Amino acid sequence: MIGSAPDGEKAVSSMFGHHRGGPTVLRIVLGAQLRRLREARGITCEEAGEAIRASHSKISRMELGRVRFRSRDVADLLSLYGVADQEERSAMLALAERANEAGWWHSYSDILPGWFEVYIGLEEAASRIRAYEVQFVPGLLQTEDYARAVTLLGHPDAPGHEVERRVGLRMRRQSLLSGEDPPHFWAVVDEAALRRPLGGVAVMRRQLEHLIEVTELPHVTLQVVPFHLGGHAAAGGPFSILRFAEPDLPDVVYLEQLTSALYLDKREDVDDYLAVMERLCIDAEPATRIRDTLGRILKEL
Repeated sequence: MIGSAPDGEKAVSSMFGHHRGGPTVLRIVLGAQLRRLREARGITCEEAGEAIRASHSKISRMELGRVRFRSRDVADLLSLYGVADQEERSAMLALAERANEAGWWHSYSDILPGWFEVYIGLEEAASRIRAYEVQFVPGLLQTEDYARAVTLLGHPDAPGHEVERRVGLRMRRQSLLSGEDPPHFWAVVDEAALRRPLGGVAVMRRQLEHLIEVTELPHVTLQVVPFHLGGHAAAGGPFSILRFAEPDLPDVVYLEQLTSALYLDKREDVDDYLAVMERLCIDAEPATRIRDTLGRILKEL
């Protein structure tokens, strides 16, 4: 089966289309397909786990795309689920191999926690990213000096080389917006984040100038929630919503915490956050006025 990789690769493209996001997305797509096959046969997670000499929780993690796939496990599950067509089996096994490849961010594994590695993979795959930020300029829009100041806040005792590695990771993520077929990035930022001179006035001035420049890109939208608005819908804190072109991938809400993160993909949870985001966009200053808003804040620094 594995020997027929060229045919399998063609079938992967046919079955699952073109993927933007590398291994993270491929794992989710493969997991979703395995779940559908299992449910269609009326097989429980416990029964599937027994077939591959594992627990039902491993089956759940596989179906969510949260673990690497062993070719033997995938082959055994396909047999259990009644998948006998050799082209389909080859396609899914080829997909499993691709899903286990390391993303570019693997080279930063020494500083990258596992819970954030998942986010980078999803970010790479997203066709639309919407974000609300309270304290900082969104990471995808930060200048190098501003990113360094943010890094030092979170890691004040880190050695210089580690700080630069963390800044380098953030700059590498930003290539997403300048590459081919970039996602639409739509950020809503609290005015406080733009007025707090993180890193000093000179660093903040350059950061605001950078925001004016990037908002000229057709795929970047930025809005500001002004002070005079008072309270607003997202009082609970920052969050991001990622949407994907791949139909097998549900929208994901990302909530970052101090030492971990939450990933919400249940429809009712996503809908709640989408409603909050829509209200934020209505309440915030129109995106058409962003250059005037940034210019005014720049003059007042």
